[in-house]
Amino acid sequence: MGKVIAIANQKGGVGKTTTTVNLAASLAAAKARLKVILVDLDPQGNATMGCGIDKHAASVTMNEVLLDEAPVGTGLVFSESAGIQVLPANGDLTAAEVALAQRERGAFRLREALEAIRGNFDYILIDCPPSLNMLTINALTAADSILIPVQCEYYALEGLSALLSTIEQVKASTNPGLHIEGLLRTMFDARNRLANEVSGQVLEHFGTQVYDSVIPRNVRLAEAPSYGQPIIVYDPASRGAESYRELAKEMIKRGRRAAVSV
Repeated sequence: MGKVIAIANQKGGVGKTTTTVNLAASLAAAKARLKVILVDLDPQGNATMGCGIDKHAASVTMNEVLLDEAPVGTGLVFSESAGIQVLPANGDLTAAEVALAQRERGAFRLREALEAIRGNFDYILIDCPPSLNMLTINALTAADSILIPVQCEYYALEGLSALLSTIEQVKASTNPGLHIEGLLRTMFDARNRLANEVSGQVLEHFGTQVYDSVIPRNVRLAEAPSYGQPIIVYDPASRGAESYRELAKEMIKRGRRAAVSV
């Protein structure tokens, strides 16, 4: 049974989409030959484009899947550059957000859709929108766990507090098994005193839930999406590529450790 992980933070600009695309590609490129799906649940469709898929040309998107207009399997598009399957999104997804809010079990629609395919994959990563709406609630209801990218800047912990409150609300209402997969420090600049202070605070508050892997500020990481490629393809020797490969290894290792302890 594939593990479903939502990549989320209610604060924008923290590297959610960058992490979803590059972690998915790095997991697929790992020695274990893992099968990975990226679910783009953001109407902006940036994760879709970042995988080299034209969001405007997709015949079936997450909008149709969530509204029961198409089976989830018909929406899968293989990304040659990332080596993963993608469930694409575009601006049409906004319609699904409105419609789901009016349905009795609207919060469970993504979970129900993914049940049909999750057994065929090792990881399903969900790129969430940067706000708390019905799409985000669907992601957190469908997920086994949540990976939280944290930019090491002044307002990082304030945004994190709001997200943790949301997680508790979801656990109480739609998904009691939801837990934190890990916190990932992103856009980190070791030369910046504030970045080091915030990193220290995150480690102090969350301890072993924080990944050892740290994603640095890296120009090549910022360039890669415009070429429709993950960083491990666009510039495999860059610091950004190495950091996401390390994150994938760490996630796989943590997963094996958890499986043994069960």
